[in-house]
Amino acid sequence: MFIIQNYSTAVIFCFITMLCWGSWANTQKLAASTWRFELFYWDYVWGILLMALLFAFTLGSVGAAGRSFWPDMAQASAASMGSAVLGGIIFNAANILLGAAIAIAGMSVAFPVGIGIALVWGVLVNYIDNPVGDSWRLFAGVALVGLAILLNAFAYRRTAAHTQSVSSKGLILSIVAGVAMGFFYKYVAASMFPDFSQPMAGKLSPYTAVVFFALGILGSNLLFNTLLMKQPFVGNPVSYADYFKGNFRSHLTGILGGAIWCVGMSCSIIASGKAGPAISYGLGQGATVVAAIWGIFIWHEFKNAPKGTGLVLNSMLVCYLIGLGLIIAAR
Repeated sequence: MFIIQNYSTAVIFCFITMLCWGSWANTQKLAASTWRFELFYWDYVWGILLMALLFAFTLGSVGAAGRSFWPDMAQASAASMGSAVLGGIIFNAANILLGAAIAIAGMSVAFPVGIGIALVWGVLVNYIDNPVGDSWRLFAGVALVGLAILLNAFAYRRTAAHTQSVSSKGLILSIVAGVAMGFFYKYVAASMFPDFSQPMAGKLSPYTAVVFFALGILGSNLLFNTLLMKQPFVGNPVSYADYFKGNFRSHLTGILGGAIWCVGMSCSIIASGKAGPAISYGLGQGATVVAAIWGIFIWHEFKNAPKGTGLVLNSMLVCYLIGLGLIIAAR
């Protein structure tokens, strides 16, 4: 299987993760005018699974290093498979809440708040499990990200108070999603052998771990998204019959969104071998900056904000960028 050999390459993969995780929600925005989020999300999940399998049968099955996908599947222990699946279940619960928050409050709010909280909490959780990197730089970077979260929440509240048209429900959903999102990565990391070049009995390669993670998302979606369809956060209930009424473009947009996210997840997991789970996860969650830029400059989600909000948002982005720089410098 393909293995990253040095930290510099790992950082490049983390930046790919950042771009993918910060951009997939554009597909949801594109589909939102004609396609409900609950229906979009089914295709999104299929996109994650298809891309996970593509990685497993390509990069996960070539070369002499590590252990190829099929042999790895054959020897995997129930505990390792279960850990990766559990990571998928936790992620799916958090991501559904995040998607609902995007539909209500927009990308430039849901991502900085939800994913920002996930970054702070997730780095802490993953560092405790696997303390790789300089703790002072790492947590100084996380502190700046935390400040950026507060600045973004402040800008959102100012805008909501000014326009009288934005519900605080989006902010609350973002916070809950962020807390839950901080947990999923540690379970996927725990399912893998720590040195990707030296396979361990029962443990999974990064490619196999992502496949079981995707299966956890798909399985849990039968429960989570079915409940959401019956009791949506916004709008009237939808049915499975509505899903099959969607056109090819609507379904393809959702699959593309899931595939983009899974490219980011796969790159992050592959990079964690050299960067460590805390740094790899933390850098990937710099997706917040990417999503905020999309939301602010492309989708114009703060176009009706009161005077001075632009300064707050720019300060938020500066704090994020400096914080990410410190996270990179932690190793």
